[in-house]
Amino acid sequence: MTPRTGAGPLRRLAVLRHAKSAWPEGVPDRQRPLAPRGRRDAPAAGRALAEVDCLPDLALCSTARRARETWELASAQWGTPPPVRYDPRLYAAEMPELLGVVQETPAEVATLLLVGHNPGLEELVLALAGDGLDDLLDDVRLKFPTSAIALLSWRGTTWRDLAPGTALLTWTAVPRGGKGG
Repeated sequence: MTPRTGAGPLRRLAVLRHAKSAWPEGVPDRQRPLAPRGRRDAPAAGRALAEVDCLPDLALCSTARRARETWELASAQWGTPPPVRYDPRLYAAEMPELLGVVQETPAEVATLLLVGHNPGLEELVLALAGDGLDDLLDDVRLKFPTSAIALLSWRGTTWRDLAPGTALLTWTAVPRGGKGG
């Protein structure tokens, strides 16, 4: 299936998997913090989004601690972070639920950032992308690791127009921060 080139403004959905988390003993899954590597990688993800001129108008973020910390560290790399909505439905969500949450986005939002978890995020990217530039779809199929980012573009009057197979996967990255600090 090829992406729909329908009417409406160009819209972009950036999908960011939370950065590497720690596994402290006795801590519930929702409360797991970022690991030291995750604290280095999350700012790198924010810088990567800025470098490709993909700063969102709105962010939707899982309520899990590791996702919230990823958002906070990534968005701190931008002059003025956009509004964020923490949505408990994004935690451990599967593709249909993720798509439903995205489709609720107000029409005035041109670029949306979704911060969450696998395997749902990877499934969402693969479902929405009717096609991808170069080998990007194969890259996502192979692995969508922590801190991975996928950028999907499509045209639609509202976010409800976004459906499986209607977007083009235009960019992916797995930003990594430096060693230390």
